[in-house]
Amino acid sequence: MDKTYASPEAAIADMTDGITMMSGGFGLCGNPENLIKAVAAKGVKNLHVISNNCGVDDKGLGILLHTGQVQKMTSSYVGENKHFEQLYLSGELEVSLVPQGTLAERIRAAGAGIPAFYTPTGYGTPIAEGKEVREIDGRMVVLEHALRADFALIKAWKGDRHGNLVFRHTANNFNQTMAMAATVTIAEVEELVEPGEIDPNSVHTPGIYVNRIVKGEAYDKPIEFRTTREA
Repeated sequence: MDKTYASPEAAIADMTDGITMMSGGFGLCGNPENLIKAVAAKGVKNLHVISNNCGVDDKGLGILLHTGQVQKMTSSYVGENKHFEQLYLSGELEVSLVPQGTLAERIRAAGAGIPAFYTPTGYGTPIAEGKEVREIDGRMVVLEHALRADFALIKAWKGDRHGNLVFRHTANNFNQTMAMAATVTIAEVEELVEPGEIDPNSVHTPGIYVNRIVKGEAYDKPIEFRTTREA
């Protein structure tokens, strides 16, 4: 089955206001840059975005903050995004902060069909307020529910027309788990190849989890902090 779309705009054409959207990557690494720009151009509003962080002021998901399209963020790290901070402190943006490991596991649980799980992370902190707490094997744990989305926008290094994906290094963070945790998973890839060109043993995400695939035409691949050694 050929799952390719002609453009990022075509791939996200049925997005509507008020959806929950996952976006993969870690910092600015592994961001689905072309799909994020397509969402910004489409202008859908009141988005609930689930992502480890929200980019920086003018890069990554920070683009959607500046266009006013994000109503709620579920993430683990505010980072260097000053606009994110301002929107949060002013009450214009609803933010649910989740410990990073818990966020990753809540997404993974959704993909595995696990509705909820217990974790000791966050016990005794504001993270546990209003949540079920119990003792298991002598340890206090907090009930956390799985996170699922209407759409997942993910970025892979290489993919074939059937949707089989290969990630590279840090760019895999959150992308692979998010691919399994959404009703519609859209993958953008740097290299689009024919079925059979990827060694089956090298596939990280099988095509069964991917609904649509599109080749990204251009990537900025910005670096959040560039550190160089003095000559």
